[in-house]
Parts: sequence; C-alpha cells; structure tokens
Amino acid sequence: MNFESVKIEYDELVKQLSDPELISDWERLEELSKKKKKLEKIIGKHDQLKEIEHKIEEGKAILKSEEDKDMIALAESDIISLEEQKKIASEELEALLKEDTNVSKSHSVIVEIRAGTGGDEAAIFAGDLYRMYSRYAETQNWKQTVLDSHSAEMGGFKEIIFELKGDAYEKMKYEGGVHRVQRIPKTEKAGRVHTSTASVAVLMKPKASEIKIKPQDLKIDIAKSSGPGGQNVNKRMTAVRITHLPTGIMVKSMAERSLPQNKENAMSILAAKLLEIQEQESLSKEKDKRKSQIGTAKRVEKIRTYNFPQDRITDHRIKKSWHDIEGIMDGNMDKMIEGMQKAEN
Repeated sequence: MNFESVKIEYDELVKQLSDPELISDWERLEELSKKKKKLEKIIGKHDQLKEIEHKIEEGKAILKSEEDKDMIALAESDIISLEEQKKIASEELEALLKEDTNVSKSHSVIVEIRAGTGGDEAAIFAGDLYRMYSRYAETQNWKQTVLDSHSAEMGGFKEIIFELKGDAYEKMKYEGGVHRVQRIPKTEKAGRVHTSTASVAVLMKPKASEIKIKPQDLKIDIAKSSGPGGQNVNKRMTAVRITHLPTGIMVKSMAERSLPQNKENAMSILAAKLLEIQEQESLSKEKDKRKSQIGTAKRVEKIRTYNFPQDRITDHRIKKSWHDIEGIMDGNMDKMIEGMQKAEN
C-alpha cells in the first residue's frame, strides 16, 4: 500500500460513513470507523514526516544565508536532530503502510488441521498442534468450538476443524502452512527419529455483513453421524454436508448431536471459505491462498520444524529458532507470534 492509495481509501470511507442508512448497520459502522482510525494514523504520520522535512529545508536555507557562527552551529545541530527524527518517522510510516487495513482485528478464525506425511505419527502430531492452539486460545481468552473432526485409531486426528472466537486472526494468521515434526514416535520400537507433517489453514470468520449466501445456491445432504471406528453411535440423522453450487465448495459437520447445530457449524466453515475467495479476488492475487497454505503436506513445503531431540522449533520463513519445545507445545506461543509480528513490521 502507498500513501496515495491511503488518501483515496480514506476519502471513500468518509463518504461511506456519511451515509445516513449506515446508522442502522452497527456492525458495518464499527468496522468502517476502525478502518478510518487506522488510515488517520497513517495520514497523521505522513503529515508529521512532511513537517520534519520542511524544517530540515528551512535549516539548510539558514546555513546558506547566515554568517553568524553561533546561528550556523545551532542550525547544524537542529538539522542533525531533525534527520534522526525523519529516519524514525519514515520507518514508522513504512510499518503503518505495511499493515493490512482491510482486516479487522476483531475477526474470529476457523482453523483446519490435517495429518500429512507420516501415517499414525502425522495424525498424532495433528492432535499435538490442536492441543497447542487450544492451550494458547485459553491464554488469550478466545472461545473454542470444534466444528468437525475425524479421529485416528492410534490417537490424534486425521482432520479437525475448529473456531477460535475473539480477536484471533491477527495472531493466528501466521500459522497457515505445513508444519514438520522430527521425533521418536511412541509406536517406534527401534528408537529411530521419524519425520512427519501436518497442514494448517487459517480462515477469517466473516461477520454477518461480509458474506451473503443464497439458499438456492446450497445443496444440503443429511446423514447419520458416526463415532470412532465408524460405529453409528447416534442413530438420528444429524451429520450435515453442504455444497455451495456456484463454487463447488463442499463442507461437512457431525461434531454435535444436534442437526441444527451441525448445520450452523457447516455454514460457518462455508462462509469463511467464501470470504477467503472474496479477499483473494479483491487483492487480485494469482495464487489461491488456502491452496498455498495447505499444499499437499509434503516436507519440502514446510514453514516450521519441531525438532524434539534438539529441543528446538525453527520457523523457516524468518529463519529464527526457539527452545523449550515442550512449553511451546503446551500453548506458550507468545515468543513465536511476537517473532513473526516483528519480522512482518
């Protein structure tokens, strides 16, 4: 984002906020007001930078016209101080321009974790990642709801989809991609270190005003919910599968014993996926974001490695490592999140 586009977006926001009908849509009003404040912060920093640059030019003019040595020394000192201020203001403006003003920090997220390469150990690792995010959510006071899951026989999950309700997106957005683990599995008798993977996709959950889904665009199928091992523990028709006909997206949920609740869960997953498509189109991205996150769960696509024998987690995007792997897997993710935020800014 550049400053000219900020000015254009800000002027458009002012027009939208002046619409008298907006007063009836509190959610939209709040979102636009938050975005306006972000843009005002950028504009204010830009104006501050221009004012500093103006003072520097004034100081240079004094140096050219002034003959008094004391005045020249004072002007030189002021210019040195102003140049330092300019450097700081420029860096702060650059950081603000890199922030995504299209994303509200109040967005909840839907997280999908899938076992990748590694068989039973990959499913166990997927379960470990779910536990790590669950524990971290507790420290952040995010409410967690499982929307759908498929347990594995040896433990963990072949797939689990859950919602984190709260201001989760700003921190969880860094988790999308393939995670690799290196450790001795519980099922390994020879004591050899195995490498397995699990994929994570992080989707923003849209607010009511952001996505409109037409009933005629949906194909809804109802089936019996199954328990672990495929047993029909609930004979009632409660499992829901919803297909969005225009896009072909198919989602399902059978986490609850209630048909209406499973339908609501499935609709939440669908809405999040449709919002992601909408965001991709608005940003004119050539590559599908979710596809790039999930990939095919091969080891070469990893974003992070969890090396248990060496007590080390490495994020390959920022080339940074942390120790205390057990503590991090227990939900103490702050230092990893802070590292990603610092690198992004």
